[in-house]
Amino acid sequence: MANIKSSKKRILIDRRNAERNKAIKSKVKTAIKHVHTAIDANDKAAASTELIKAVKEIDKAAQKGVFHKKTAARKVSRLTIAVNKIA
Repeated sequence: MANIKSSKKRILIDRRNAERNKAIKSKVKTAIKHVHTAIDANDKAAASTELIKAVKEIDKAAQKGVFHKKTAARKVSRLTIAVNKIA
């Protein structure tokens, strides 16, 4: 256990940030799952609306620093390509 006051504070802050990041990552994963579910059902309209929601969540995560900017772009690109492949 840390003895120095600043070290104790850092532990608390790191814990708080880890929980925040975990919640944000969970939201992103859920949004992506909704897109894939709509793709599997071959529902282009639902997939498009879910894609918009997922892109919004991914962009928020990148803005808050949970995902790197290029990681977010890659996720958005792959989802968009998958939605566009629906006949």
